[in-house]
Amino acid sequence: MGSEFLFSVRTKILLVFLALSLTALLITGYLAFSQMGEVSRFALESNKNLGFKAGDDSATALENDARTQLLRLAKDQAYISNIIFERVGSETEVMALYALDIISDPQSTREKRFYLQNEKPEDPYSTSVLYLAPGVKDNIPIEERNSAGMMDKIFIPIYNTDPDLEGVYIGTASGMTLVYPWTDGLNSTFDPRLRDWYIKAEKTGNLTWSEPYIDLLGNGLMVTCSKPIYNSENSWVWVIGADVTIETINQNIIGTQIGDRGYAMLIDENGDVITRPGLSAGDKRWDESFVTENLLLSDNKELVSTAEDMIKGNIGVTRVTFDDGDRFIAYAPVVSVNWSVGLVLPVDEVIAPAHATKNKILQASEDTAFHISQQQETMKTFFIVTFLGVLGIVCLLTFFFSRLLTRPLLELQKGSQAIGQGDLDYKVVVSSRDEFGALARSFNAMAADLKEYISTLRRTTAERERMLRELEIAKGIQQSFLPDCAPELTGFDLEGYNLPAAEVGGDFYDFIPVGDENWGLVIADVAGKGVPAALFMALSRTLIRASASGIQDPSESIIDANRHICLDSKASMFVTLFYAILDTRKHSLTFINAGHNPPFILGKEGSSITLLKAEGIALGVIDDIDLESVEVQLKPGDVVVLYTDGVTEATNDINEEYGVERLTNLATRLKEKPAKEIIEAIVEDVTAFALGRPQFDDITIMVLKDLG
Repeated sequence: MGSEFLFSVRTKILLVFLALSLTALLITGYLAFSQMGEVSRFALESNKNLGFKAGDDSATALENDARTQLLRLAKDQAYISNIIFERVGSETEVMALYALDIISDPQSTREKRFYLQNEKPEDPYSTSVLYLAPGVKDNIPIEERNSAGMMDKIFIPIYNTDPDLEGVYIGTASGMTLVYPWTDGLNSTFDPRLRDWYIKAEKTGNLTWSEPYIDLLGNGLMVTCSKPIYNSENSWVWVIGADVTIETINQNIIGTQIGDRGYAMLIDENGDVITRPGLSAGDKRWDESFVTENLLLSDNKELVSTAEDMIKGNIGVTRVTFDDGDRFIAYAPVVSVNWSVGLVLPVDEVIAPAHATKNKILQASEDTAFHISQQQETMKTFFIVTFLGVLGIVCLLTFFFSRLLTRPLLELQKGSQAIGQGDLDYKVVVSSRDEFGALARSFNAMAADLKEYISTLRRTTAERERMLRELEIAKGIQQSFLPDCAPELTGFDLEGYNLPAAEVGGDFYDFIPVGDENWGLVIADVAGKGVPAALFMALSRTLIRASASGIQDPSESIIDANRHICLDSKASMFVTLFYAILDTRKHSLTFINAGHNPPFILGKEGSSITLLKAEGIALGVIDDIDLESVEVQLKPGDVVVLYTDGVTEATNDINEEYGVERLTNLATRLKEKPAKEIIEAIVEDVTAFALGRPQFDDITIMVLKDLG
């Protein structure tokens, strides 16, 4: 007990233990290693943080620099590629113009000896090879064949001046193919008119580039730049072609080496990969379809977004995660062919130097921490021995002085025990003028205050119990306002139900006789809850019942009730109401809706639902209102459901409302049951939906069923 109270008396403790404090300070001076340890930990932590920060800053700087360099390299590569593709396109245009001149001037043609595949010339680079598609040998005009033979004059210089070309040729609509340089690799089933480069050029009528395809001559994957030409009568159609292999594109056009694992790729305007490292035809034959990878069909949304930006012709750098790692993709358009160059570089390759630096700093920090830890262990041993000696002295001094200084605490303990046993008149006597004396006076004052508080609490509790009893009485009175039971109507099943959210509520329903065979059906909801809403409910119900009795026009009776409500209501409250007059002979409902949730009719057949809507505003808002009166005809088996918003606005634990849709679906399933069972099922379903949450608003339901 002594050690528990010694440190609560400031002045006396400081005076009594001054000598002990001085001794502790001297010892603490020799034990400053604790501060050294704190400084060491701070230094080590700072060093580690510095290592992490240096690594992160370096990585960020390297990433930014890599982005800049990659973007510059992508733009340069796109520029170079554009020049090369433009050159191939220009060469194709030149060959097309030359062919057009030949076709336009038949007099310039000369008869020429054509080499076929089975006739190898002395120099294959001195002439072209003529190939005829199956079945067209005798169908080619001699003039067209001679004109085609003149193309060697342009094929040879074009081919020899451009090392990127794999071959140049023409394919004709008549089925003739002239390929330079001479080769014997053309398959007997080959028909130029069926190849993509021919079909695409003839379809567009302009210079075009094909998708990658498998080369007939065994050169792997190939793309072709082609352009169609026509003679003046359009009786001849030639397509000029220039081949570039994918391998040539990889090596000479986009063959830039980017780091150890970086690479370049080329995609077309449709997102198809034209070329990238590792792209090959595999074991497919030349006449088999080759489908290249399409980036737009990837499951990787980031890669698809980048591909979409590339095919738009934009320039940029993105960071995308694919192939089990983060990659930078820098891209720029190759304008001449409407393609885009992409440079791909792993992020970890860029930031590897930064990670190495960070690891070196962290390793040095761990070595330093180990050395400091050894020194601290030595100091700790010395401290423990010294501390035990001082602790023995302090314990002896504390025991001696605690007996002297804690006598007032014993008196306070007795007082607390007396208070705990209910003796609030007990007085603690401590004569010292220190904290103990002040504590004793505060203790006595607390006992007096506690006695007064208990007295007040008893009065408050009695008053609260009185109010609860009065609320119970008010609840009984309010429930007595509601009908004890529904009237028994020939040919109808009618029931009503009310469940207030608090002791008293603002919802009500009523059955009002308005003639020999007519009944007024009322369901209403007063704005607000509790006692004010209950009082306003009582006023509204009384005035509505008084105005509706004997009046066959629902609009007239409710307009009259509204005037009286506005006259008697001074609290700016209002009530929403649905009032209908049921004609039991005609089986019809004539109703008005004063701002209330529209009831609905469930047809006997099918799942038809009719909302009972009518123009009107809530009662008690303004004196003069207009209410639309609507009449509907009921059919045997129809079920009319009236409700307040306590049903549809009931919420569950995720704040989801019960809603009109759930209510109509449930009522549709239950429409064959009696009205009472329908109401019970709705209340049970709303309660289950709320999952035990407190009822937020009054629940009132009325069900009318036409029995025929």
